[in-house]
Amino acid sequence: MAGTFTATNNRKRIWGWWFFDWASQPYHTLLVTFIFGPFFAAAATEHFLSLGLESDIAKARAQAVWSTSMTLTGLAIGLLGPVIGAMADQSGRRRPWITAFSIAYVLGAIGLWFTDPAGSNLTFVLLSFATGFIGAECATIFINAQLPKLGDQDEVGDISGSGFAFGYLGGVLSLFIILLFLVEQGNGKTLIGLDPAFGLNADAKEGTRAVGPFTALWFAVFMIPYFLWVRDRNTRGRGGDIAGALRKVFASIKALRQRLSLAFFLGASMLYRDALNGLYMFGGVYAKLVLDWELTQIGVFGILGATSASVCSWLGGKADRAFGPKPVIIASILVLMSVCFVVVNMSRDALFGIPLADGSGLPDQMFMICGALIGGFGGVLQAASRSLMVRHTTPDTATEAFGLYGLSGRATAFLAPALIGLVTTATENARIGLSPVIVLFLAGLLLLKWVDSQGDRR
Repeated sequence: MAGTFTATNNRKRIWGWWFFDWASQPYHTLLVTFIFGPFFAAAATEHFLSLGLESDIAKARAQAVWSTSMTLTGLAIGLLGPVIGAMADQSGRRRPWITAFSIAYVLGAIGLWFTDPAGSNLTFVLLSFATGFIGAECATIFINAQLPKLGDQDEVGDISGSGFAFGYLGGVLSLFIILLFLVEQGNGKTLIGLDPAFGLNADAKEGTRAVGPFTALWFAVFMIPYFLWVRDRNTRGRGGDIAGALRKVFASIKALRQRLSLAFFLGASMLYRDALNGLYMFGGVYAKLVLDWELTQIGVFGILGATSASVCSWLGGKADRAFGPKPVIIASILVLMSVCFVVVNMSRDALFGIPLADGSGLPDQMFMICGALIGGFGGVLQAASRSLMVRHTTPDTATEAFGLYGLSGRATAFLAPALIGLVTTATENARIGLSPVIVLFLAGLLLLKWVDSQGDRR
């Protein structure tokens, strides 16, 4: 009887943990990639056009501003992660940190409502976006640190994949809702021909701007199961001190010399996750600036990508359980590299240098397929990476370890956006600007050679 009670409690705990992915995913799906990112690119382009820049240069400048913002935000997350993780491990308390960063998530998302479509307040908008994104990413560090206690080594890959699948399903549903009822097309109507809900003004882009408050409300509502069902275990005090946390972080980094598998995994994931984040950050921007898609068309693209991510993450979790996470990671990187090569060699007028007929729909069809593959194998890559990280840590030091994992994902988080910004500025071409992600994927793939597929926890 006691065993049944314990199993039921753990199942509720797993479901509560999954609900964080469901609640938080819209920040990435709606704001980073498919709706707000492209909307910001359009607003920034309008601002630079008003300054007298030519169209292509204004678009490139808009992408460069977005990349600079994401670079600085990524660095802030990378520096914060290990320290706050070590502090949480000292006390065993993670919920207070998750609560604080959840508040930042909500406030940052709400602030996006005040975006001026003409781009007059770009700095305020970027600060609001950064506040929410830091909240989302730092909260994820503490959520990931709870994974080792949810199951044994053979189970965590499946749990991780199912969590990502559930989260992407939430992303699909949220995207579906805002496309039907909020985001306006060029004609001022939503995807199904309605005026934006609640009397929002389409001319002022209020339907699109409302995606920020919508994301905040979604998160606040769907975090309730997490806070009801997931509790801190083995708490050891009220909190840790910063000086002690810093000493612990530096000691952990120094110890990587004796943990080569972990060191190479952190290095590899640092590069390939940075490449993946670059794809997520600039995929919608690419669709807007290179293919000139409407936001609603980008939203449909997002639904396809997120649906693919949900299905593939679930299947990837099963593959992780059967073969282990490392082969799953390698296969995902190879697929994503191939997709990037296609995207960089595709424009509205040509495919791999072969001219297309005027008005050809082939680029749109190809990019839809690419979006499905990016979403699907991107989800698999993240879930399997989280699973392989569990094999390199212990439950008692999981937050610090996932803080280092977060640091490795953010220490060079400036690379993808900075390289994209640099190449975009140098070539004045938003399409060619995406090419650095191929190099980052390849470098990460090469470092995986020295990673133990079973980790080093044993």
